[in-house]
Amino acid sequence: MKEFELALPIGRTPEKEQIVAAAAKAMGVQPKSVAHYRILKRSIDARGEILYRYRIAAFASGEDLQEYRAGEYKDVSSAEPVIIIGAGPAGMFAALRLLVKGLKPVILERGKDVHKRKFDVAALSRNGIADPDSNYCFGEGGAGTFSDGKLYTRSSKRGDIREVLYQLVAFGADPDILVDAHPHIGSDRLPSIVENIRKCIEEHGGEYHFEARVSDIVKRGDGAFEVKSADGRIWNSKKVILATGHSARDIYEMFDRKGWEIEAKGFALGVRVEHPQSLINRIQYHGRYQPYMPAAEYSFVTQIEGRGVFSFCMCPGGILVPSSTESGEVVLNGMSNSARNSRWANAGVVVSVEPGDFPEYSKFGALSLMNFQRDVERRMFAFSGSIKAPAQRMMDFCRRVDSASLPATSYHPGAVNAPLYDLLPESISLRLKYAFPEIGNRKMKGYYTNEALLLGVESRTSSPVRIPRDPDTLEHVRISGLYPCGEGAGYSGGIVSSALDGINVASRI
Repeated sequence: MKEFELALPIGRTPEKEQIVAAAAKAMGVQPKSVAHYRILKRSIDARGEILYRYRIAAFASGEDLQEYRAGEYKDVSSAEPVIIIGAGPAGMFAALRLLVKGLKPVILERGKDVHKRKFDVAALSRNGIADPDSNYCFGEGGAGTFSDGKLYTRSSKRGDIREVLYQLVAFGADPDILVDAHPHIGSDRLPSIVENIRKCIEEHGGEYHFEARVSDIVKRGDGAFEVKSADGRIWNSKKVILATGHSARDIYEMFDRKGWEIEAKGFALGVRVEHPQSLINRIQYHGRYQPYMPAAEYSFVTQIEGRGVFSFCMCPGGILVPSSTESGEVVLNGMSNSARNSRWANAGVVVSVEPGDFPEYSKFGALSLMNFQRDVERRMFAFSGSIKAPAQRMMDFCRRVDSASLPATSYHPGAVNAPLYDLLPESISLRLKYAFPEIGNRKMKGYYTNEALLLGVESRTSSPVRIPRDPDTLEHVRISGLYPCGEGAGYSGGIVSSALDGINVASRI
């Protein structure tokens, strides 16, 4: 096997003959000796001529192509049940792995199925009232369903990323996600994929129960669990996977009341930054953007006064959406459809927050940063009096002067002119103040501009609580049979890493 690179202008697709000729040259053989090839990765190179760079593996006769093959799903109708709390990526992929292993997944989801959920997220933008169980964070598919479906992860140590990507393609995703350096699906396509996964699980004997918000988990004397929902339903199992997502504050509070081990975990908090997509295109393509090119992305990380400041969940050609899960709070997130064709680019720009950074919250113990997070979100709501986002132009924010006016925004509920530099915690505000000019002057010329709008607050970057588990069994450190999993337990960040964590937990079971 030989890996090699092939570069082509964007808009041109490599032909088979072209790939085989390049493979033969790289292998030092005649073209007829190239038996197979696989495109491993495609990425954009805008340093000179704007190119797609393809990383390709070529195989000679007799060499194994090693195609990925998913395990066979079994009929688990009469098998031993495993309760999965949460139908996000961790829960769904845990369920699929259980089907392969011959165990019955019983999924309890506090929200609604993905199609009914659409009406609730639309009502949130239109009326400003959050349904605490069905919103941009809760419901079938989890938070990732309505945040572009970005599938990029830096970690390959969690497991075989191909298992997640190939499964998604099997359920309807574009095969391009198998090779793109920064793959995404799009919030317009994800609902049907999520529904296809559910149908597969149900057809093989698994169960889904929607509008089943878990209110209590009881460990019986015989070692089995009783899992109770708020409407009085009860499910029983010897094994429970807890995959509730990063915003299930009621689960953390339940653990705290019971005295079950949890701990404060660092997360990140800041603002959503919205630029015209045309500006980001000019910056990233060095003024050579053409309409047939993909909408430009960006990412950055820097250190300001001992804390990381970084971009998060960048959405090219995207829009901003309200991600509140309780009344009286303002929370923003970003999303893109598959075409990424809106006239705005947005990203979270956030500052790392660690336990102990805000000692006034230490009285809340393991829930200290969760309460800090909640208070910042409520401060935004108190200023605007609604889910309209407090907002300020970027240079005005850094200069600590009020904005005379605000540019148009994709955030449907609207923006309110606000002194964000005062509404944010001082340590967050100061680090952002220094970060934006640094990024604009050193990394992305033109990024630091008053055309950019800052909106508060971006606060659901990850869970502010970790549920500790044994590193070998993946069970809770004290409660055998209970498996904290995914973002809500503090062990992943994003769709792919959450799916891999769900697969790993199901495999342990």
